[in-house]
Amino acid sequence: MIKSNEFYSYNTKELPVGCQYCVRGEKIVLFITGKCPRKCYFCPVSDEKFGKDVTFANEKKVEDFSDVIQEAENMDAKGAGITGGDPLMTLDKTCDFIKKLKQKFGKEFHIHLYTSLNLATEKSLKQLYDAGLDEIRFHFDFDDKTFWKKISLPSKFDWDIGVELPLIPEKEKETKEVIDLIHDKVQFINLNELERADNTLSKLSDMGMEVKETYSYAIKGSLGLGFKLMKYVEDQKYDLAVHLCTAKLKDGIQLTNRIKREGEHNHKAFDIVDDEGLLTRGALYLYGLKPGFDYRKKLLAADKDKYIIKLKPLFDRIKKKFKLSDEDIYLDEEKPRILISRKLVKKKKAYFLGIDLFPAIVTEYPTADQLEIEVDFLN
Repeated sequence: MIKSNEFYSYNTKELPVGCQYCVRGEKIVLFITGKCPRKCYFCPVSDEKFGKDVTFANEKKVEDFSDVIQEAENMDAKGAGITGGDPLMTLDKTCDFIKKLKQKFGKEFHIHLYTSLNLATEKSLKQLYDAGLDEIRFHFDFDDKTFWKKISLPSKFDWDIGVELPLIPEKEKETKEVIDLIHDKVQFINLNELERADNTLSKLSDMGMEVKETYSYAIKGSLGLGFKLMKYVEDQKYDLAVHLCTAKLKDGIQLTNRIKREGEHNHKAFDIVDDEGLLTRGALYLYGLKPGFDYRKKLLAADKDKYIIKLKPLFDRIKKKFKLSDEDIYLDEEKPRILISRKLVKKKKAYFLGIDLFPAIVTEYPTADQLEIEVDFLN
């Protein structure tokens, strides 16, 4: 019987190096571009990103490379996982980011990258290798074998090579064909439990694929296929490291550990950080832009500068009245509001209401989007 590891996944040998960093939450997720030469029916990329040349570092939209550095420093990242879309669609940019990350954080900063075989050429792979890429992972198209033969190309370079395959229950035969082809050409294979995505590209529901549990996005039968394939590799005596990556690992371990890490390294002096990395803080909002119905949409559409202009004199007034240091108060320009301690917002709520601010105690993620978990207005 195959037993799970401490991360709720399954592996036949040591985890790939990139995965070792990820399960500890030590890697920044660098979504380099939404452009892609393929349109897979199981693609998890959001409509906001797919097909668009946008870049995100974790949840932060990147306007300049300095945004990547800031996000990496905020979580004390030890490496980066570069994804898309397909990073080879913007190859020069991808290589530039790899070089800059290595220059900033050192050669030991581990970088792995996901790509399709569509754009892989000896020239493009050499560019990635020369830029400093440590590990490359390829996605196969089960329904079109045109590019399968390209899997021999990356072995020309001294890096770790792997293959990532979604565990699509109806594609057992095709998945075995891929394994037969790659077993002596790559070091490892990641078999990923298939999950349904809330986007336009994902057609899994239309194809009759159901989730295995009410509160799960994981597809029924996907994990079972993973066990079959692990047994297949063993029976064939292939010298190939297999990692069966579960939905539970991604959501319950990898993401959770990254959030904890961000909470530990990216919080204000007045924040209360819980065991999960969530931040509890006092917040002061202006009328018209405070958490409530359609708050996220309002934030996207808001003229934030207008709100900051209104908040700045109130910020200065509060700082002076309560003799606060720079570490005791913060003007949040991303979600126009003033942040202070939970203790102060509770103690002086009447004063804040008197100057037309809405005081609240907020618990939220330490990520760039600061997603709210709980908001308690102190009326």
